[in-house]
Amino acid sequence: MPQPTPPAAPRTLAVSGSMASRTPVGFTGVGNMGNPMAKNLMKRGYPLIVYDVFPDACKEFLDAELAKEAEKMGAVFTDAPVSGGVGAARPGNLTFMVGGVEEEFAAAQELLGCMGSNVVHCGAVGTGQAVKICNNLLLALSMTGTAEAMNLGIRLGLDPKLLAKILNMSSGRCWSSDTYNPVPGVMDGVPSANNYQGGFGTTLMAKDLGLAQDPATSTKSPILLGSQAHQIYRMMCAKGYSKKDFSSVCQFL
Repeated sequence: MPQPTPPAAPRTLAVSGSMASRTPVGFTGVGNMGNPMAKNLMKRGYPLIVYDVFPDACKEFLDAELAKEAEKMGAVFTDAPVSGGVGAARPGNLTFMVGGVEEEFAAAQELLGCMGSNVVHCGAVGTGQAVKICNNLLLALSMTGTAEAMNLGIRLGLDPKLLAKILNMSSGRCWSSDTYNPVPGVMDGVPSANNYQGGFGTTLMAKDLGLAQDPATSTKSPILLGSQAHQIYRMMCAKGYSKKDFSSVCQFL
């Protein structure tokens, strides 16, 4: 049966007195990632027209001084997928992969630079999404590989912290091992330290790996490992891991 749709939230324009001279920015989605991103825009002086399908997510922005919504707002489309996760969203250290008209990139860069430390023009519309698909394909492989290596080492009697330390000073080092280690107790401040809560969901990783399948087929690009990772994350979703962070592949294996 179809799930009921949450009641739509009204648009909310949140500003402070010092923001009135800036052009309002529409911001859709103020959840785990969007909330700190929107706040970073406000810190830089941009009034926000905030929308989220879950009304409670907008309540925090209702506390700001309300102002009259701009009647007309022009729009230029670019695709700008993001990488870095919630941990990078809070301090504004995200990476944006921008696809769009080069002449419009400067305007997009001004806004995105409020939320990220790396804003890269990738080419025409769609190229940002192409880079994102490739990045997340590699991320899934590195996380699955890190999980397998860590699990093997632990079963061989190695201390997981010691193993991670050695991996991270050796050729096996990667982001999944040194920044987002999937083994509980190895690192603080990552989902594996909090029963895999928060972070980047397993469902989202399965979705992104699925998005890689069609372009791989159309360009005749073999992604053997990517297809295997896709099946692993689909199985995880079916086995109760859908709401956990994608690093829970370590627990699943």
